[in-house]
Amino acid sequence: MTTVTGPNPRRRTLLTGAFALGAATVLPVGLADRARAAADAPVIADCAVWGARPPGGPLTILPTPPVKIIVHHTATPNVTDHSQEQAFRLARSMQNWAMEGRSWTDTGQHFSISRGAYVVEGRHGSLAELRRGTRTVESAHCTGQNAVAIGIENEGTYTSVDPRGAQYAALVDLCAHICRQYGLRAYQIYGHRDFNATDCPGDRLYVLLPQLRRDVAARIGGDPTAPLWPVLRAGDTGGTGGEGGAGDAGGAGATGDQVRALQHLLVGRGAALTADGSFGPATEKAVRDFQGLVHATADGLAGNQTWHQLVAPVRRDASGEAVRAVQVLLGARGVPTAVDGVFDAGTQTAVTTFQTAAGLPADGVVDARTFGRLLG
Repeated sequence: MTTVTGPNPRRRTLLTGAFALGAATVLPVGLADRARAAADAPVIADCAVWGARPPGGPLTILPTPPVKIIVHHTATPNVTDHSQEQAFRLARSMQNWAMEGRSWTDTGQHFSISRGAYVVEGRHGSLAELRRGTRTVESAHCTGQNAVAIGIENEGTYTSVDPRGAQYAALVDLCAHICRQYGLRAYQIYGHRDFNATDCPGDRLYVLLPQLRRDVAARIGGDPTAPLWPVLRAGDTGGTGGEGGAGDAGGAGATGDQVRALQHLLVGRGAALTADGSFGPATEKAVRDFQGLVHATADGLAGNQTWHQLVAPVRRDASGEAVRAVQVLLGARGVPTAVDGVFDAGTQTAVTTFQTAAGLPADGVVDARTFGRLLG
């Protein structure tokens, strides 16, 4: 078996090509970013190194990059064996469980970090696509997010204890590298329980996520503040509590426009609703049905998990109900926009106007943080 030396060392070898011209050479911005990312990449043992079985069938390579990172724990013992071989045993065990216990094609996650801070590739092809930086291997780590999120498993159970310091440092390294490769921001790092009804990644690791975002932002720049969501419920037009987990805004002073945006998003996911701004029985049922579909907590409240599952980036030339939701909220925020479901030049200008006023990157893309700010 090939040996990967040292727990998570960084590569220091300079790239050939442009770097060979000398230290004074100025690289184009994109190439410079990619060169820096390669130089700072953690060592990752690929599937061949740890002895993976071949996949049980074809894997899907999606033509688009991920839009987020989701952090997990393996819920396995907090072993004191911090060796590389233990990291490889864990990888083999997880693959066997996925393929034999779940009948999956391959292991579910893209990458794993052992208690000894060794990083291994999970699903075949994940490392090659990370190096390419433009495509994603469809995974099986988080219902509703497997086509849009990179999944990272952390060996151990973190309900009452923290990860080891070296393991946490490896997680920072890996997340920063993934963000650089795929152009993600630090606030796009989440925990499994932000999407599904689960204890994962454990209470202690989950409360470390704001620090993880800050530590990654210190490497790559940008504001690490995660999206905030109101809580909307049946019987009124908005949220009156802090349901939904860390990151919720609570929901005082919710409006019919927030409910209308929620309804448009639900219609876009197949619900038979009229977007009338009233959270009645039909809207509550649609919320519960959607929550069941994505394995979120089926409480009928539109909170953290529901918004995270409903919201996907919306940008120029998109059309449909998600665009209508954005347009409704822009109007409610004092940026008049036609509610026609078409993300044209006018809607893009309205989005950038709102983003500038809100102190957000004015890129014209309505991602989770812009959407959360629009919702208030």
